[in-house]
Amino acid sequence: MNKKDLDFLRRLTEAPSPSGFEVPAANIMRQRLEGTATTIETNVLGSVHATLKGTSQGISVMIAGHLDEVGMMVTYISDDGFVSFEAIGGVDAAILPGMRVNVYPTGEQAEPGQVLRGVMGRKPIHLIEPDERKAVTKMENLFIDVGIDGKELKKLVRIGDSITYGVGFEEFGNGFAVARAFDDKIGIWIAARVLEEVKRAGGAAGDVIAAGTVQEEIGLRGGVTSAYGVNPVIGISAEVGHATDYPDINKRKYGEAACGKGPLIARGPNINPILFERLVSAAKKAKTDYQIGPEARATGTDANAIQLSRGGKVAGLISIPLRYMHTPTEVLKLGDLEAAVKILTRFILDLDDNVDFVPR
Repeated sequence: MNKKDLDFLRRLTEAPSPSGFEVPAANIMRQRLEGTATTIETNVLGSVHATLKGTSQGISVMIAGHLDEVGMMVTYISDDGFVSFEAIGGVDAAILPGMRVNVYPTGEQAEPGQVLRGVMGRKPIHLIEPDERKAVTKMENLFIDVGIDGKELKKLVRIGDSITYGVGFEEFGNGFAVARAFDDKIGIWIAARVLEEVKRAGGAAGDVIAAGTVQEEIGLRGGVTSAYGVNPVIGISAEVGHATDYPDINKRKYGEAACGKGPLIARGPNINPILFERLVSAAKKAKTDYQIGPEARATGTDANAIQLSRGGKVAGLISIPLRYMHTPTEVLKLGDLEAAVKILTRFILDLDDNVDFVPR
């Protein structure tokens, strides 16, 4: 991955964007595609739609990644300066004690872009009763220490301010990277890169839309409204999927998905079968690795919202195998991202008006 694309990925993952607070990530997406897209629009929910107009009246394709990440929200500030919080999305309480977090203040004395470092606190193990040590500490019994007096803190932080895990992006090992929000900043990265590659190839017959949807982590809300509003013929969700190539994951139950062996092309009732076959064909033409991701029910991604939009859409899902999802240390192989871009670009460039996606 070249330096420019790597920096784009780094900036996306480090931009704070819990559900409902996606503006920083949306700004980065808009800036990246300003010279590529024909038009860039943002709807009232905050989802970004960057469109590369087609060269004719061909089939329109929307590649959707979601801008939001799991995070937390300030719910109470004590007089002695400790912050209580509630999860936004699927936060695992077991990983929180002792973690460093970032609080993004919007109070009357907060400065634009200010970030407060916080520490997730609880009683030390010495003061926890033996029976209590066996159980996960509930979120309601955790608090955030920002090292500021309560009176001063209440002038900086407002109820409802957002909080993220306090970690950034790193490369490590042989081609791996770790960050807190690959779910789903990689979807934004893939959608943007596909738009760039299609334009570099001279464009596609139909419109190509890179969609940065919002609030996926709390109910696919951006996916629902973007699929309806953009109204593409085809909608493909670019997402993360569970890697199963590390200890204690049951491959018989969850299937085989390995980092570094290419993206997962989903197959199942949420996925149009003709689209699935054409994505596999595109992977072969692009001479890149891929894996099949079995999905026996609704996927829980924007692909589900896309499929059910209006009278029904041609829906697809391509996922990057990810280790340790919804933790501060999500891990993937960078090469899988580039493979996904090649597959989707080849798929779009090979589309013609004669393709029939009705299952027969």
